[in-house]
Amino acid sequence: MPKYLIQARYFSDGVKGLLKEGGTGRRDAVEELFKSIGGTVEAFYFAFGNEDVFIIGDLPDNVTAAALAIRVNAAGVTQCKTTVLLTPQEIDEAVTKTGTYRPPGYEIDQAEVAKWDSEGGHLAKDSPGKRNQ
Repeated sequence: MPKYLIQARYFSDGVKGLLKEGGTGRRDAVEELFKSIGGTVEAFYFAFGNEDVFIIGDLPDNVTAAALAIRVNAAGVTQCKTTVLLTPQEIDEAVTKTGTYRPPGYEIDQAEVAKWDSEGGHLAKDSPGKRNQ
């Protein structure tokens, strides 16, 4: 099941609710939310700074993660930001996938693109590709 990092910030009414329920009450409510949409909470922490809460959890898919974020943000007392977390194995798989990409401001000939598989998909320092001026 995909893993997500949810960062949440309480607005004024959210802080009032936190004062009323306490930290464990909010954690329990978040665990119930995840459970109700087929997910689980792995970690739940309060924090100082720009974000008040950090949650790491499993959800069935990106659509479900979006549904969670929409529901939470629509309530108007909390704003959440969702980040998809990838395992090292998923990155291993990702780096084996190739595609043709032209960076902004560059002109690249196909001979250069053909070398990318063996070079990791980057522009070599002596690349014949020209940066547009």
